[in-house]
Amino acid sequence: MTEIVLLSDPRIARTPVKERGEPLVDLRAIEAIRVDPRLADERGAYAHVRLSVADRLVAAQTRLPQGLRLLVVEGLRPRELQERYFASALTRMRAGHPDWDQARVHTEAAAYVSPPEVAPHVSGGAVDLTLCTESGAELPMGTEVNASPPEADEACHTGSTAIPAQDAANRRLLITAMTATGFVNYPTEWWHWSYGDRYWAFTTGAAYARYGMCEPPG
Repeated sequence: MTEIVLLSDPRIARTPVKERGEPLVDLRAIEAIRVDPRLADERGAYAHVRLSVADRLVAAQTRLPQGLRLLVVEGLRPRELQERYFASALTRMRAGHPDWDQARVHTEAAAYVSPPEVAPHVSGGAVDLTLCTESGAELPMGTEVNASPPEADEACHTGSTAIPAQDAANRRLLITAMTATGFVNYPTEWWHWSYGDRYWAFTTGAAYARYGMCEPPG
């Protein structure tokens, strides 16, 4: 079985960063990419990614079967929002597992919500996305985007065998398009893909990450 490396793994935090200074791109201005507003924020950070990430998303779109579209749910995430998400995950884990020590609570929470110091979304290098039809109807993928325990348990793991065959086939379409264009997946979240961040660097064996933390637009 392939090892699942979590974002809480010390090796991720030790991965060096050589910031490229690539600008952020608003995906809403790119006709080839569809952006869902469910996580929209006032500054529009959710719709922004680094330039090379945007280019790769367009390339991934061309690799999908005719009639299917990438549907981006979230790109850049401000650090303060990431901090709130992780604090909430810690609270849920403590409440659900009062017998766990702090180290285990942190590790288990990090399986589904990135610790702020290594979070891919704060770099502009990560996207949460799914597949939809030309009319915008989302394909069944086994769970909703951003599903988390206890509702989904391991069904949200990219390689889960506990989902219907058609849902698994839809995941494979997404996996093929994204991996072919240089993205890496976070294996506990089928919807999460990144390029240029620390997790990407560690997974691909790159000497350093290309993107560090960046500020949202505006």
